[in-house]
Amino acid sequence: KLMIKHFIAEAMERRLFFRPRMVICVPSGITSVEKKAVVDSAEQAGAKEVFLVEEPMAAAIGANLPIHEAIGSMIVDIGGGTTEVAVISMSGIVQSNSQRVAGDKIDEAIMEYFRRVHKMKVGLSLAEEIKIRIGSAYSRPREISMEVPGVDLSLGVPKQVTVTDSELREGIREPVQAIVKAVRDTIEKTPPELVSDIVERGIVLTGGTSQLRGLDELLAKEIRIQVHLSEAPLLCVVHGTGQVLDDGGLLEKIVIN
Repeated sequence: KLMIKHFIAEAMERRLFFRPRMVICVPSGITSVEKKAVVDSAEQAGAKEVFLVEEPMAAAIGANLPIHEAIGSMIVDIGGGTTEVAVISMSGIVQSNSQRVAGDKIDEAIMEYFRRVHKMKVGLSLAEEIKIRIGSAYSRPREISMEVPGVDLSLGVPKQVTVTDSELREGIREPVQAIVKAVRDTIEKTPPELVSDIVERGIVLTGGTSQLRGLDELLAKEIRIQVHLSEAPLLCVVHGTGQVLDDGGLLEKIVIN
């Protein structure tokens, strides 16, 4: 709450927010208590009007999905802290699933992999770099490797090992499979008529962690539905929020508070 309040106050001081209304994206699984905390923080920071929009809805708008139409569209927004899965139709979220498994959990899994397998410690920033450079969710045509420096857990001295993408893939299997399960569970709870739309149109991925190599291929294989990576996965939520700010009618339809 304090971090949200500080960010909003600083942004308003710099006049980044020059409108009396503020739109804030929140996870689809947010509780009423958490909603109130976000709204209170924004109001205390000076906002006159605060509107909450579910993050997968903003991502879907930013990815140009036909959210207003009477067809089912599926968005999977995989960020740092959460994976947001949603089926959207007629400007509403029909089915959703919010899991606290995303990029951060994959980084933690990489750190644990080196501790368990190579008996060495690597830092969080290095774990993220390893994920970006050689991390993958599905087998690749050509194996890649990386020299990873760390600290020997037994001796406390520097240690370096060579790790391949296939070896690392085993290390991050658990959080990756949790993401797959979130998508599968959402589809199982979705009305059949909307599932047929999703099968025909495919699933759209957004968010920074959606760029993990082969994640789209793994999901397509496991779920048996075509999966598309959005054109600008890192910016979909931002672009969607901007469109909502510019369209009062759209905001009225999707606001949740």
